[in-house]
Order: sequence, then C-alpha cells, then structure tokens
Amino acid sequence: MPVTAQQVELIPLAIYTLIAVVLILILLVAAYYLGSGKDAPDKGIPYESGVLPTGSARHASQVPFYLIAIFFIVFDVEGAFIFTWATAWDLLGLSGMVHITVFITVLLLGLVWLWIKGGLDWGPTAKKQVKAEVKV
Repeated sequence: MPVTAQQVELIPLAIYTLIAVVLILILLVAAYYLGSGKDAPDKGIPYESGVLPTGSARHASQVPFYLIAIFFIVFDVEGAFIFTWATAWDLLGLSGMVHITVFITVLLLGLVWLWIKGGLDWGPTAKKQVKAEVKV
C-alpha cells in the first residue's frame, strides 16, 4: 500500500506523540520505584509557608468572588478574540475593522451594564455602603 503525502506529513506528529508517551511512562515508573512509598502522618497535613494549619479549611466563599471569576473568564476569552483579530488586521480590511468595532462596543456596553448593576461592587467599600443604607 503506497504512502500518501498527507500520511508523510503526520509522521513527525506520530513520532512526537510516541516520545511524549514513552517519556511519561518512564517518569511514572521511575517515581514508583524510586519513591519512598511510606505513609507518614504528616503527608495528609496541608502545609503553607511554614505555618501549621489551625481550624477547618471548610469555609464558604462569598458569591461575589465567583462572579468576579466568571467576569474575568468572559472578558479574558473576548481578549483572546481581539488578539487573534489583531494578528490579521491587515488581511481583514474595512469589514474586519467594522466587525471588531461592533464586538468591542458590545463588550464595553456589557461592562457598563455590569458596573451599573453593581456586579463589580464587592469588598470592604461595598459592605460599608450596604451597612450605611440599612441604617437609613
């Protein structure tokens, strides 16, 4: 069976994949045989900056933290689209400029809406404002 040009182009990828898999297997086997294999009681203790843990690690995080994380992901993904556009701006011409302008405008409108709704207001200053409004 003759080898096609497309199959020849895939040979470096196959070699790279094979080398990566073999290297991973070698490292796993080495870690298994060279590791101590002992279970010490200190292995299960979380350790950070030399400070022994006190109390429980199970505490509820505030919802605004998750909202900020989601907002970051949303705007970060759009940033990736803008960087992609920027690499090919000269090929896209006027229609590409119009599209990216509309895209950025929609992003900015979303950010303004988020700001107006108070989605970015969290932290000590936001808590003080809420307490002040409750007292009135």
